[in-house]
Amino acid sequence: MNLTKRAAAELIGTFWLVLGGCGSAVLAAGIPELGLGYLGVSLAFGLTVVTMAYAIGHISGCHLNPAVSIGLVAGGRFKASELPHYIIAQVIGAILAALLIKCIASGMDGYAGGLASNGFGEHSPHGYSLYASFVTEVVMTAMFLFIIMGATDKRAPAGLAPLAIGFTLALIHMISIPVTNTSVNPARSTGPALLEGGIALDQLWMFWVAPIIGAVIGAIIYNFVNKD
Repeated sequence: MNLTKRAAAELIGTFWLVLGGCGSAVLAAGIPELGLGYLGVSLAFGLTVVTMAYAIGHISGCHLNPAVSIGLVAGGRFKASELPHYIIAQVIGAILAALLIKCIASGMDGYAGGLASNGFGEHSPHGYSLYASFVTEVVMTAMFLFIIMGATDKRAPAGLAPLAIGFTLALIHMISIPVTNTSVNPARSTGPALLEGGIALDQLWMFWVAPIIGAVIGAIIYNFVNKD
């Protein structure tokens, strides 16, 4: 498949991920009668991956995440030469989704401008430190890549990878939303942070560094345990 078309699929897929996940947090999680809360937002992120994996997995591999793309390069599953196209497309998709969420949310009385950005310290949902947040993002992303590598292995049950990966992302959010609002995805963090500015943008560096480190670790560990 043409690289430009695959990158376009990644843009659309990442747009859907951020719209579905961050959109549910901004537009629905704060409405008491919906009862969405952290669990609902976690499921929303997982569902975006499941649905888009079935839609574009056969086109682009459905990475939707710069850390995943980099981890797959480290794991020997993706060409390093194609990284720029994927990462640029993923970040653009995330920014477009954040713009749409802000456009919709601004039509609500009392909207304060939040876009479910990630953070640590005073910007953490429950005040977790930089150290705790960094460790959380590294470990969560490492486990995410480990499971992605295993679920997409040729020996894994065919057709079930999207479910395994989507359920994993939902579980990751259930664990780590209180800590960092859950990133494990630099593009997902970049879209909201660019529009929110301020502390969200100041802390964005961590949500590139930690997920990328974690992704590489997860891919390396999987290849180690998978060797005959």
